[in-house]
Formats: sequence, C-alpha cells, structure tokens
Amino acid sequence: MPSTEAPISPEVQEHLRIAKRGCDELLVETEFAAKLARSHASGTPLRIKLGLDPTAPDIHLGHTVVLNKMRQLQDLGHTVIFLIGDFTSMIGDPSGRNATRPPLTPEQIHENAKTYYAQASLVLDPARTEIRYNSEWCDPLGARGLIKLASRYTVARMMEREDFTRRFKGGIPISVHEFLYPLMQGYDSVALKADLELGGTDQKFNLLVGRELQKEYGQEPQCILTMPLLEGTDGVDKMSKSKGNYIGITESPDSMFGKLMSISDTLMWKYFELLSFRSMQDIAQLQKQVNDGMNPRDTKVSLAQEIVARFHSQHAAQQALATFDARFRDGAIPEDMPEVQLGAAPLGILKVLREAGLVASGSEAQRNVEQGGVRVDGDRIDDKALQLQAGTYVVQVGKRKFARVTLTG
Repeated sequence: MPSTEAPISPEVQEHLRIAKRGCDELLVETEFAAKLARSHASGTPLRIKLGLDPTAPDIHLGHTVVLNKMRQLQDLGHTVIFLIGDFTSMIGDPSGRNATRPPLTPEQIHENAKTYYAQASLVLDPARTEIRYNSEWCDPLGARGLIKLASRYTVARMMEREDFTRRFKGGIPISVHEFLYPLMQGYDSVALKADLELGGTDQKFNLLVGRELQKEYGQEPQCILTMPLLEGTDGVDKMSKSKGNYIGITESPDSMFGKLMSISDTLMWKYFELLSFRSMQDIAQLQKQVNDGMNPRDTKVSLAQEIVARFHSQHAAQQALATFDARFRDGAIPEDMPEVQLGAAPLGILKVLREAGLVASGSEAQRNVEQGGVRVDGDRIDDKALQLQAGTYVVQVGKRKFARVTLTG
C-alpha cells in the first residue's frame, strides 16, 4: 500500500479535487491521496495510464471526457501514458456487450491508429505525453508467458463481471479468448508500472484486474478513476459513431457548432461539467443565471464556442456562430421541438419528413421540397432524392414545423 508518511497538504488536496471533478468513482481515494502526497514531497511524477483501442479511425467528444482528465493531471506535472491497444484490439473488448465482438485485423488497426494519436494531441500536450503500443510487451509473451499470466487470475473472479454473468445465465456463448482481454489490459498496467489508470465506467472491471495483477507481480497497485459515459446528441445512448449521435473532434467548425447547439438544455450541463474547461464555480453561476431567467440558448452558445475554439480556433468559433445565426434568421429555432429516432440510415428525405410527423403524406413531402419549404440544419433542400446518412439533424418544414431527427444505421 502507498506510504502515508507524506503530509496531505492544501496543495495536494486541491490536486485531489481537480482529479475528482466530474469523475464517477475514484478507487481507492485514500491511496491516491497518499500517492499524490508522496509525489509532491519527492518531486517524482505519478505514472497515469489511459488505454484506447483504435476500433475506429476518429475520436469524438465522448472520448475526450477521459482525455480532458488526462490533460488536467498532465498540467499538474504528472506523466501521462497514451496507450494504443494494437494487441488487445485483435482480441476485441467484450465490455458491456451481449455478444462476442469481432476482432480487428492488423491492417484495420494500423489504419485506425494512424490518426488516433494526432487527434488525441488536440487535447493532450504531445511534448509531455508518453505514447506506447501494448504489442511491445504482449507479443513477446508468447504461449508460455500467456499461460503463466493466466494462472494468476481465476475463472470465478472473471465471472464476476456483469456482462459475462448475464451472457452465461442467458445461454449466450462466451469465447475463451474474451477472458484474455481484461487479463491483457491488466498486464499493461504491470508493464507500465501505472500509479493510476483512467477509463469509462464500462471499463471498471478491466481496471480492477490491473490492480490485482500488479499485486501478483509485487507492485504497488494502481488506483483507478472512472469517468461517466457521455450521451450523444440524441440524449439517450452513449456517444457512438455507430449510433450516429457523435460529434467528431475533426468535424468542421459549423458542423461541430450546430450539433452542440442541438443538444437538450438539460444535457447541456453534463457537457459543461465533462467537456468545458470552466471552473465548477463558473458553471454553477451559469446555472443560477439560467434559473433566474437567462435564455439557456445563450449559455449553450458559450459552450459550443469554447469547444469549437479548442479544436479549431477562436476565429472559427466566431464564424460558426455567425453562420448558425444566419441559417435561422428567417425563423428562429424553437427551444423545444419533437425528438424523433429513426433507423435504417441512409433514409430518403421524403420518408424522413413523413416518419418524423412533419407532413401527412408522401405527396405533401414532395410538394414542400419542390416549393423550397424544407430545410435540414438550416440548409434549403431541393433534391427529392436526397439520402440522409446516420446522424442528428434539425429538420424544418415551413416556418413553424421542426423536429430533431436522429438516424441510426
């Protein structure tokens, strides 16, 4: 266990407060406080690990919830390790899934990893970030090493994992290789001698495996810090490219701004806490102002501008606001509008209009398009054959009919 000899000074308490902002859980808090105190007294930075599997080529704002926390800890002087799970991606993470996740091929992993770190560097300071690939130590293990590693964790402990238990009870197959995923992720912590590992709430089990394996290898166990999963623009499911409710950090300023403005007034506050760099005191003051009658749209604008400026520039944020306002100058977007979820993207605009309840028939949909009365995210639509891809859109018919439509694949 960490030594508690170093004093928990006011500065250490402030660093602990920063670490805990917006987090779901910090285990074990007393251990982490002791690690911080020892680090402060000795001048030795803590080793803080975040592992991401390059399952898709792009990073969205949901990923940056944990990256923002890494940056906060980096700014406190600690060593952050951005770990690309090129080896574990070939296994496939079963976390939270009801079926075996297909593993990626080495070619897919290589292509996805090309842009991963470049995008993460928009949040992290690349000059102070240690980038690693877990194939560095996983490939050399070989069959003999893997068997020895597997001997250090029991099947009973593995079956404590909720998704495994649910699938086992439901008669849904669990492949043996799926047990290897949390085992290998835990071994990453051993290889890196991590003091703290970060992840989403769905990663808690895997992070705890790392603690146990470090004990098995005679290391001081890492603490774990889990961050909430960020709901996407639909306000229902966690942000995901496959759900079409994501905001990519390399999207254009106008697209990013518009999507942020489309989130609900309620969800806006969670985005502030997890994505904004404003202090919690500032955010509390904004909430008070809204409760006292300030238009929540103005507050949402400040959030959208902050995020766009972070990934583009302040000038781009100002231009995005001007473009957004110009789109809806002829008829302001209502603060509240129907939320509609439709599947089977891509979906034709005429069918979208019907299924969203904005028109009564296909002929009415066609007539509105022909007369220039249909807009999607403020842009007039004149193509009756337009296909909308997965995503969230503000769809408008005439001056008074609106719906926020989310199309999923």
